[in-house]
Amino acid sequence: MTPYVDVMDASAAEVPTVRGEAPTAHGRAALSVLQTVFGYTAFRNAQAEIVDHVCADGDALVLMPTGGGKSLCYQVPAIVRHRADRGVSIVVSPLIALMHDQVGALEEAGVHAAYLNSSLTSEEAQRIEREMMGGRLVMLYAAPERLTTPRFLAQLDSLHERGLLSLFAIDEAHCVSQWGHDFREDYLSLNVLHERYPGVPRIALTATADDLTRADIIERLQLGDARIFISSFDRPNIRYGIVEKDNARAQLLRFIQDEHDGDAGIVYCQSRKKVDETAVWLSEEGITALPYHAGLDADVRRRHQDRFLREEGLVMVATIAFGMGIDKPDVRFVAHLDLPKNIESYYQETGRAGRDGLPADAWMAYGLADVVNQRRMIDDSPAGEEFKRGQIGKLEALLALAETHDCRRVRLLAYFGEPSVRCAAHQNACDNCLSPPVTWNATEAARKALSCIYRFHQNGGQRFGAGHLIDVLRGKVTDKVTQHGHATLSTFGIGADVSEGQWRAVLRQLIALGYLRTEGEYHTLELTASAREVLRGEVQLLLREASASASTARSKRRGAATPRAGAFKDKAPPVPLDAEATERFSALKAWRAEVAREHNLPAYVVFHDATLAEMARAQPQSLDDIAQISGVGAKKLEAYGREILRVLQG
Repeated sequence: MTPYVDVMDASAAEVPTVRGEAPTAHGRAALSVLQTVFGYTAFRNAQAEIVDHVCADGDALVLMPTGGGKSLCYQVPAIVRHRADRGVSIVVSPLIALMHDQVGALEEAGVHAAYLNSSLTSEEAQRIEREMMGGRLVMLYAAPERLTTPRFLAQLDSLHERGLLSLFAIDEAHCVSQWGHDFREDYLSLNVLHERYPGVPRIALTATADDLTRADIIERLQLGDARIFISSFDRPNIRYGIVEKDNARAQLLRFIQDEHDGDAGIVYCQSRKKVDETAVWLSEEGITALPYHAGLDADVRRRHQDRFLREEGLVMVATIAFGMGIDKPDVRFVAHLDLPKNIESYYQETGRAGRDGLPADAWMAYGLADVVNQRRMIDDSPAGEEFKRGQIGKLEALLALAETHDCRRVRLLAYFGEPSVRCAAHQNACDNCLSPPVTWNATEAARKALSCIYRFHQNGGQRFGAGHLIDVLRGKVTDKVTQHGHATLSTFGIGADVSEGQWRAVLRQLIALGYLRTEGEYHTLELTASAREVLRGEVQLLLREASASASTARSKRRGAATPRAGAFKDKAPPVPLDAEATERFSALKAWRAEVAREHNLPAYVVFHDATLAEMARAQPQSLDDIAQISGVGAKKLEAYGREILRVLQG
């Protein structure tokens, strides 16, 4: 039976947990690494327990939300074990950009790390391999497809024989599961690690996995004896808002201009064409935006991602090809212009906002067409029926989140099996808790819609789409209505008292609940067998009324509240500072930008904004004073301490 450690604690997610003196030698060594290398005084939440377990040769599966500190859970053990002459740790990572930034951050902290990927020349790759084989590297990042090549496995065999293979860390572990939202076939080969190197501990990490995906990860990676650590899935700094589509572009523009002018953000679209068009349109509206999708040249994608990581206030418009492993801490919003395929995808993508713990928004606009498209993609998939049923169930859970008129945070956390309370009193309460929606009983309207579709079938057996159905229900005489004689149907005009927006909401719900399905390239509507339940009045539908966008509602609700961090082009510090300290903060940011350019790294890799803000507030007078600030390790103190004092002293 798999040992299970439930470490969910929503209240602890915001505050570092001080665990006192570590109870084991491994724990004491780990705490020393945390303090001297990374500059933090204490582990957060379950980090200490995870690190201690892995340092002691234990396998682990770690589920921790984005921004929760997953990387430290394997980086600290890797350093501890290397200092104990255990050799190199191999980190399996799916993205080149992530490897580059993580290695850069480790080198900045004084930890010798490297990566092997296609961006290197053969000479560079050979040099890194020599360092790995000599045991000089602490960590090596590699893609799963490289890890399982005969050449690389032979090198690992040699390291293992000499006792220099320390640890395997499998990041983004959900990629191994067919039930996961980002399945990658190369991850399936990683079971070779357990079979070939049974004595080497493994830690698999992910931010999102429901029960089915967790079970799949355990089975496919052969982690049956691993301890499972599950942190709270709550991201208390993220505000969730979902609006009905009503000119989605205008809604998005209003959201960005009203709430996130000058902020870094990500806008997700379903198609490459929509990504390109949206990026151009945002740029024309005065918002710095770049496209990112798999259809772009690899060099263009790399340049755009580098700009997003290194520049402030840039908006990336992207398909789901962008985002995994993005460590940028100051993404203030993630917006969806199309419905994701499931809650795991939604959670993973929205989780890229607010990694620094400051307020951020998860905003989505969706409509009937989104529901139709997602159902069509599942139905048209060549996958087996069991898999399709699973995907439909996941989609229905996401639709329930979108359509709900109660707390979205409660719904979201309940999906991952985590109890929660309504976030009405939360500083980042969801749109429903901020402005409770008005609901109406749509049962009779649903019966009218289904009856009208039934009349279509009786009247020549033809099928029609949602637009025509709504025209008939509302008694609108169009060329199409006249052509097919639908003005003579008994259902013509029986829904004139229901608005077009409300009718679309009714149809969304009927499709989501499986009472209707769409057919063919024109998405015509077809009754399902379960539609009889609605027609007989055996099912009640309580829907939210169409309302103003969540962005507008939130703006009204906030009134004269204190502006949120990052709400202006002149970026405010992440903590309140007086005028003089704010000037020092700006000077430190300018200095950090120069250092980042020299080292070809994103600025946050040098120091996070929070660390600079604390320097500006405390105004340290000596190197010892700087050493007391969170985020300043020994290597960074040595490299930058005197420069920081110079900047602070003006």
